[in-house]
Amino acid sequence: MEVDLIFKIAAIGIIVAVLNQLLKRAERDEQAMMTTLAGLIVVLMMIVNQIGNLFETIKKVFDL
Repeated sequence: MEVDLIFKIAAIGIIVAVLNQLLKRAERDEQAMMTTLAGLIVVLMMIVNQIGNLFETIKKVFDL
């Protein structure tokens, strides 16, 4: 796994956590939940992309 990917995921987590707290303090709980879900989706898409790359590498290594 690339180190910059880890930093990107951590940055998304920090941004989402800050936005979540700000929205909750403004009594916008629904928007806070949507922000959290959006951050989760972005991170999952990044991870799925990396898993896809892993499978492509495995296919090449084993000539599948």
